[in-house]
Amino acid sequence: MSVADALQYISYYHPPDYVRSLSQAYAREQSPSAKNAIGQILLNSRMAGFGRRPICQDTGLVVVFAKVGMGVRIKSAASFADLVNRGVRLAYLDPDNPLRPSIVSDPLGRRLNTRDNTPAVVHVELVPGNQIEITIAAKGGGSENKARFTTLNPTASVADWVVDTVSTLGSGWCPPGLISVGIGGSAEKAMLLAKEAMNEPIDMSELTARGPSSAEEALRIELYERINGLGIGAQGLGGLTTVVDVKVATYPTHAASKPVALIPQCAANRHLSFTLDGRGPVQLQPPDLSEWPQIGNEDLHTADVRRVNLNTLTKEETASWRCGETLLLSGKMLTARDAAHKRMVDLIDAGEPLPVNLRGRVIYYVGPVRAVRDEVVGPAGPTTSSRMDSFTEKMLAATGLFAMVGKAERSPAAIESIVRHKTPYLVAVGGAAYLISKSIKTARIVAFDDLGMEAIHEFEVQDMPVIMAVDVQGNSIHNSGPLEWRKRMAADTIARNIGV
Repeated sequence: MSVADALQYISYYHPPDYVRSLSQAYAREQSPSAKNAIGQILLNSRMAGFGRRPICQDTGLVVVFAKVGMGVRIKSAASFADLVNRGVRLAYLDPDNPLRPSIVSDPLGRRLNTRDNTPAVVHVELVPGNQIEITIAAKGGGSENKARFTTLNPTASVADWVVDTVSTLGSGWCPPGLISVGIGGSAEKAMLLAKEAMNEPIDMSELTARGPSSAEEALRIELYERINGLGIGAQGLGGLTTVVDVKVATYPTHAASKPVALIPQCAANRHLSFTLDGRGPVQLQPPDLSEWPQIGNEDLHTADVRRVNLNTLTKEETASWRCGETLLLSGKMLTARDAAHKRMVDLIDAGEPLPVNLRGRVIYYVGPVRAVRDEVVGPAGPTTSSRMDSFTEKMLAATGLFAMVGKAERSPAAIESIVRHKTPYLVAVGGAAYLISKSIKTARIVAFDDLGMEAIHEFEVQDMPVIMAVDVQGNSIHNSGPLEWRKRMAADTIARNIGV
């Protein structure tokens, strides 16, 4: 039960240290788009905590680090991993707060969903003592897909490689979050160092205030400043805060080697540590949500926000949308993710009709959590749009779509298709899934019911917040935003250095 309770807990409660750090980032942010995105994440966090529903629709791959005391006796014929998986199964199938199962079996073959999010990835270490210390995390696919590894020459700069690598990751990992770096050991050890270190408490403010006391701490500060100096910002929109902390863990390594692992942590930042001492399941106390910032929709939707009626949308209207502006969408839209896109493109290639008419419609890249109680739909945040890029040209050429909504940047080829077919691309905020679901007033499956959360839905939305990302001229905020803020921060640094 402790594993199940912990997974439920982290699905709707952010760690308070992350909320404090993100609140500080919100207060100092100067980029309007990034500030709006951070505000949505904070508002969503508070709503999810009160509603006890997932912060993000991607409720994650379960990763467990267990330190098992060598004096512990576990009264079970099942393996430790099997016991963990029982807890995962209970958590993800909880009828009061079902979590989205995202794990597929047979990764090389049919990739069938296991339906209960098992198996977890379990790491066990035997240590002295009579307790079991468990750190449990639910890692989203968008950030996990951005993990990177290299083996550097012993004299090469870790900081340069990390900064150069982060600059190529795009924003599909949903910043602002954390970057965790593992250095040393072997290839697999470096990755484990990075994965475990990202669950440590956020303490960058304290570290920068007191100064570093080790090479690892000096590297943390350097990376924190240089990564934020890239100007990537919240959701890749350009801004002051890309990371709220950087973690670094090291281990002795071969004299000829310098293995380095980099793993991003997304804005959901779901993790929790607890100790079992034989006296029963862990008792988890909810955080004090009164400490969460009091941000409301009125703080996010300023007078210059553009309201859009999807039911009367025209090509002329979509052509007037400009990068960076916030739109509030109302009316009917369709949803489709990877599997649905693949099926539709297969039908297009076969010359067969699609099960739903896409002409004049807006499509949202989303796989929602199952609804409970009086909900129309469960948390329904965007998925990473780049996975749809290989389908974009055929979809736009054959269907007459008017616009697409997703998360993060598009590839150059996808942007060429956007320009060719005059079909703009908008982004919803990753990490604001519960907030977004409250703007969805009706939902029904209209095609591919067997795909579960990947089925095509029709949503009727009211004032769903999105940010214009790629316009019909091909201007992309994921290119212009970080460039602008990188230049601004560089200019500010120069001005401070010369005393202006």
